[in-house]
Amino acid sequence: MVAIITLAVAALASLFMAWAIGAGSSGSTPFAPAVGANAISVMRAGFVVGLLGLAGAFLQGANVTEAVGSELVVGGSLSPTAAIVALATAAALVAVGVFAGYPIATAFTVTGAVVGSGLALGLGPAWPKYVEIASLWLLTPFIGGGIAFVTAKLLRNERVPESVAVPALAFLVGILLANIEFVILGPGNTGRSIASAATRAVVGEAATGTTVLAGTVLATLAFAGFFAGLLRLDLTRDEAAGQRHFLLALGGLVAFSAGGSQVGLALGPLIPLLEQGNIDIALPVLLFAGGLGLLAGSWTGAPRMIKALSQDYSSLGSRRSIAALIPSFAIAQSAVFFGVPVSFNEIIVSAIIGSGYAAGGAGVSRQKMVYTVLAWLGSLALALGVSYGGFLLVDALLQL
Repeated sequence: MVAIITLAVAALASLFMAWAIGAGSSGSTPFAPAVGANAISVMRAGFVVGLLGLAGAFLQGANVTEAVGSELVVGGSLSPTAAIVALATAAALVAVGVFAGYPIATAFTVTGAVVGSGLALGLGPAWPKYVEIASLWLLTPFIGGGIAFVTAKLLRNERVPESVAVPALAFLVGILLANIEFVILGPGNTGRSIASAATRAVVGEAATGTTVLAGTVLATLAFAGFFAGLLRLDLTRDEAAGQRHFLLALGGLVAFSAGGSQVGLALGPLIPLLEQGNIDIALPVLLFAGGLGLLAGSWTGAPRMIKALSQDYSSLGSRRSIAALIPSFAIAQSAVFFGVPVSFNEIIVSAIIGSGYAAGGAGVSRQKMVYTVLAWLGSLALALGVSYGGFLLVDALLQL
C-alpha cells in the first residue's frame, strides 16, 4: 500500500511538472513569433504546439529522461524517498513560478533537486556529467545569442536580398533537420536520421565507410536543397507570406525540439523509482504519458502565454523572430543529442537578446538580463538546498 501511494504521489508530481513545462516557455514560445506576425491564431497555435510537443517527447525524449534519471549522481540510484523528495521539490518550485510569475528555470530546478536529494542520500557527485551540463549552460547564451546576432544582421543587410538570405537560412535548417535522429527510422530501438535512412535504403545495411558517408552527405544536401527551394518559390510568389510560412515551419521545429528536450525533466526522477519498485513500464509508454502532460499544459495554459508573448514578438518583427528561432532549434537538438537537461527559457531569451543587439540593442534591458541570470542560478541553488535538506528531514522522520 505504501509503495502504491509513493508511486502515485511521484506520478502526480511528474505530471504536474509536465503540465507546467507545456504551459510555460516551451509551450508558448515556439509559435509566439508567428502569432505576432498574424500567421496563425492564438488557439490554433496552442493546439499545434501541443501536438508537436507530444511528438517530440515520444520520438526524442529518451536521452534526457535517462540522463536525469540515472546520470546526475554516481554510486547507486535514488531511493524511493529521495526520488519523491526531488520530484516534490521541483514540482513545488515550478508551481511557485507558474502561479506567482517568478522566472523559475525548470531544467535548473530539476537538476538541482535530483542532485540535492542524491547527495543527501550519500551518493557521489557525477563530475563528468556536471562539466558537460555546465558547459552547455554556459555556452548557450553566447552560441545562441551569437548565431541570432549574425542571422539578424544578415537579414537586415540591404545588400543581401531576402529572396536569397531567407532560403540560405532554410538550407542550413534543412541540413540540421536531415541529420536529426528519430526512433521510428532506425532498426529496433536505435535512432536514425532522415539522411542516414535514405542512404541505407539505397546502398543497403551492409555498406560501410566512404559509401555510407558520401550517400549521407548527398542525401543531406538534397533534402536541404529541396527545403530551401520550396521556400524560395514561396517567397517569389509573395515575400511577406513566405516569411510567415518560414516562421510557422521554424515554430513547429522548435515546438518539436522542446518536447524532446524538456519531457525528461518531468519523467527523469521517476526512472529510479520504477526500477526499484520492479514496475515494468516501457520507456516509450512513459514518454508518451509525459508528452500527454505537455499536451495538456499547451492546450490549457499556453494560449494565454502565447497571446502575451506575441505582443512582445510583434515588436521584434519577422526577421528578428526568425533569427531567434533558428539557434533555439539548433541548441535544443544539441541538448537532445547529448542527453543534457537544458532550460528552454535560457535558450530563447539568449537568442532574443542576440537578435536585439543586431538591431542596435532595441528592446534589450540589461537590468532584465541580470535579473534573469540571477533567477536561473537561484533556481538551481534553491532546488539543490531545499532537496538536500528536505531529504534529511524526511529521512529523520521516517527513522522515528
